[in-house]
Amino acid sequence: MPPMRRLWDISPPVRPGSPVFPGDAPYQQTWAATLSPGCPVNVATLTLSPHTGAHADAPLHYSADGAAVGALDLEPFLGPCRVIHAIGRGPLVEWDHLQHALVDLPPRVLVRTYARQPDGWDGDLAAFAPATVERLADAGVRLIGIDTASIDPAASKTLPSHQVIRRRDLRVLENLVLDNVAEGDYELIALPLKLMTADASPVRAVLRSL
Repeated sequence: MPPMRRLWDISPPVRPGSPVFPGDAPYQQTWAATLSPGCPVNVATLTLSPHTGAHADAPLHYSADGAAVGALDLEPFLGPCRVIHAIGRGPLVEWDHLQHALVDLPPRVLVRTYARQPDGWDGDLAAFAPATVERLADAGVRLIGIDTASIDPAASKTLPSHQVIRRRDLRVLENLVLDNVAEGDYELIALPLKLMTADASPVRAVLRSL
């Protein structure tokens, strides 16, 4: 019998009080139905930004004519990936911060910047330098991910790294939890929901040992 493959859950919990980008809708839950003598089930109603928790951005998020998340090919969100540590190297993750782990890259790269992910909103989050995204694309990477809320600085109005993603047709995962994940190669499973008009989707992101 083959050995069990270990799983790492790299998704933050989603609940009331979960941090969201300033101005985004916070997570809220009400009950449309509750167990009672006349009702056999509990049924919740959820209100949340699609950028809550671990999530995949769609081109529609940063391009007026971009595809919605439900139209995206799932292949980039499933398969071999590499976790690379660039802990405390912000405010921008530069190519040199990753260079120690760039030999024979798989098509997916996740970058850990926090020693321990904060509980609340981090306005000083680390982001990708646009040139780093360009060089990862040149190396054949199809998806990048990060353990902060954005691949661009929180105060950015031009979103240069998102624009590189748009131009190079990469996919992106944000707000991952990589606190307990060592550098190395894994299988990524982080499928977005088939939301046909949305600019992003929450994902239940996991890593599995190869």
